[in-house]
Amino acid sequence: MQNIDNKVAYITGGTKGIGFGIAKSLVENGVKVAISGRNLADVEKAKELLGDKNVLAIQSDVRNYEDEEKAINEIISVFGQLDFVIANAGLGKFAPIDEISLEDWNAMIDTNLTGVFHTLKASVSELKKTKGYYISIASLAGINFFANGSGYNASKFGVVGFTQAAMLDLRNYDVKCTTILPGSVTSNFNDHEPNENDTWKIQPEDMGQMIVDLFRMNSNVLPSKIEIRPTKTS
Repeated sequence: MQNIDNKVAYITGGTKGIGFGIAKSLVENGVKVAISGRNLADVEKAKELLGDKNVLAIQSDVRNYEDEEKAINEIISVFGQLDFVIANAGLGKFAPIDEISLEDWNAMIDTNLTGVFHTLKASVSELKKTKGYYISIASLAGINFFANGSGYNASKFGVVGFTQAAMLDLRNYDVKCTTILPGSVTSNFNDHEPNENDTWKIQPEDMGQMIVDLFRMNSNVLPSKIEIRPTKTS
């Protein structure tokens, strides 16, 4: 088992839902955490809720490569290293192909797919130094297409392919890459407000615990793609 005390993690989209759940689990297990989001007030609020001095709040829009470069530089300036990166920022807009807008299509591709690339591209040199770990949060929509999901499917299929190819590129540097494909998770995704009807779903803390377990796994083991579903349906 790997010791993760005082390791440093960066989580995009870390202000709520899956990202916040991952951040909370990592903080509870002794990891120094940087979280980012497009809205600085939201990031500062999440930092306060996490209640730990070893949490860094960063404003960054993953659609802009320069933002991610600045985020990584700030992490190195504050913490001195970067061991774990979780590319979690994402959004979903759903409509039939003849009705989906150019704006919604571009927002999903730029955030869900290009943003994942920007995060790894900006951090890869630091991950090589620490023999670190990169995780992308994809979706079961990255292997299962559905009506009204053309843009979302395209972005998440892309994330799965991108991360698997990156895994092959980086494994010889002792950098691990994993893509996680969750099913239904209790979160604020697509403007959903979590409520008592969500108890059957995967919980953000479940995602957090799984990531802690991955980071602690022996260095000679690489789970490159993980599908995770609720035990039961609603």
